[in-house]
Amino acid sequence: MPLNLYPPIIFEQDASLSRGFGGDIDEDCELLQEACKGFGADKDQVIAVLGTKDSTERFKLSHRFKELYGKPLADLMKSEFSGDFEDLTRMLAMPLDEAECHMIKKATKGVGCHKTLLYSILIGRSNDEMNRIKTNYYKYHTQDLGKMLASELSGDMEVLIFNSIQAGEEIYDPGYHTDEKAKEDAELIYDKGQGQWGTNEKKIFKVLCASPPKHIMNIDKIYAETYGFSLWKAMEKELSGDVGEAARYLVAMKTKPYVAMASLIKAACHGIGTDELLLTCCIVRYQHVMKEVMSAHIEEYSKTIQDRVKGEVGGNYKDLLFTMLNTAWPEQA
Repeated sequence: MPLNLYPPIIFEQDASLSRGFGGDIDEDCELLQEACKGFGADKDQVIAVLGTKDSTERFKLSHRFKELYGKPLADLMKSEFSGDFEDLTRMLAMPLDEAECHMIKKATKGVGCHKTLLYSILIGRSNDEMNRIKTNYYKYHTQDLGKMLASELSGDMEVLIFNSIQAGEEIYDPGYHTDEKAKEDAELIYDKGQGQWGTNEKKIFKVLCASPPKHIMNIDKIYAETYGFSLWKAMEKELSGDVGEAARYLVAMKTKPYVAMASLIKAACHGIGTDELLLTCCIVRYQHVMKEVMSAHIEEYSKTIQDRVKGEVGGNYKDLLFTMLNTAWPEQA
């Protein structure tokens, strides 16, 4: 089954505030409230609280803060801070499923959209998480996600994203997802891509989005044995630009998800200038699985994420990022 980025508490129907979350969460809420009293906020205290919480604890913190003080914690962060530090603290002050809707909104703000951020959120998700994103986007932004995306995207990217948001990935069934089925799907992908003049993206995307990870891995194996290329390489050969990156990301999320996430963090830090928004969103979104992502990053690139980020950012923003990363995977002394 596909990898889930949300902690289980998000899907618990009885995540009722009336049951309470314990004294530690109340104390942290009080620390954040005190840190933002008066003239100027105590950024060190905010970093010490928000940066050391996992995604489950942040869910509890966000809900309990509003109950205790009558306002969203994210609004408090917005009123106190600015720039990249504000973006990061606001996202950390929201439950992850709400934060992703906020990220989508930021990715589509202004002229043009941040396609890499969009596809990294909307591609390769479990059906449950994708359905929750659609429901919450309307809840928080009073707008249908599909209609909003239709106004932002076009061409093959629109086709791929819309296939993804249908939440139509099949449940793996060994009686249906057989070697023969994998061979048929591998042949279809080849016939609609490398095997013909021009690429039929719609047919390829339909197979990639509907196939569960275990079946995609089998297709990948058979494709490589039959045609001499991995599926990832086939997407590189057939598709260019943003949609090529998105298709390769989809394949990677279903075959090597932690490597896909590590690669996206690398991309946020690659070239001239850092993509702080993408970097922020990656670190927040992947926190539930950050140990695995950091391990994959070390294996792929022979360096920690801390090493990668070290020269890219600074100030309080850097301090908060490093607190989060070191909570998941402490740097060696």
